[in-house]
Amino acid sequence: MSRIAAKFESLRAQGRKALIPYVTAGDPNPDVTVPIMHAMVEAGADIIELGVPFSDPMADGPVIQRASERALAHHTSLRDVLEMVRAFRVNNQETPVVLMGYLNPIEVIGYETFAAAAAQAGVDAALTVDIPPEEAGELLPALNGHGLDAIFLIAPTTIGSRIETICKAASGFVYYVSLKGVTGASHLDVAGVEQKLNEIRSSTDLPIGVGFGIKDAATAAAVSKVADAVVVGSALVSQVEALADTPDAIAPALAELLAGMRQAMDANP
Repeated sequence: MSRIAAKFESLRAQGRKALIPYVTAGDPNPDVTVPIMHAMVEAGADIIELGVPFSDPMADGPVIQRASERALAHHTSLRDVLEMVRAFRVNNQETPVVLMGYLNPIEVIGYETFAAAAAQAGVDAALTVDIPPEEAGELLPALNGHGLDAIFLIAPTTIGSRIETICKAASGFVYYVSLKGVTGASHLDVAGVEQKLNEIRSSTDLPIGVGFGIKDAATAAAVSKVADAVVVGSALVSQVEALADTPDAIAPALAELLAGMRQAMDANP
């Protein structure tokens, strides 16, 4: 059983939902990423989504775009991100790590080389934003061949037949983008999210995580009532940006924000 499947099984047995924080690797500098990852786990994170910096992160809003720029200013590469995961695994063999990013850096390395290196480093899954299942004919076998899950996005506008296609290709969990637009957008409609999740569940038994628009403990708790996992990104990356000049303060600040979300989620099962 994969680390992701085991994590969701354990959470179901406890009647809890997964909290999945996102940070961009190398932001604001490469030295803080692994300590941040450990601090997030201690604060209640169940799975970590680690962003691979990219020069044109088209699905991301300005907050995460600037995070990529800060990381790239330190020349943080995909191979550097894999080394960060390897360093994290020295003291944590249990928490799943999902790499979130774009296809170009993977293509540069090569699908098979990437999948082998990612698995060896301790990565559990890849979420490649700009490759749909129909175009993942080379990537999917490489990931599956090395025991890595492939996470795909479903949008509010995704129709039923396409949901089925995405769910057939996906493994680990399915990521529902709760808003039309980029990361960091607002106007989260939890009732609308619940309706779409019910539609998705008719096509898959995989857990469903919901991201985009999770800003605080209240929204995390509300979404956790209808989803299997809550993904929070821009709210955390905003804290990183605000504290970029005092990097030692970043991990405690993110831990505090996540601990509040974890408490609110567990209080509203």
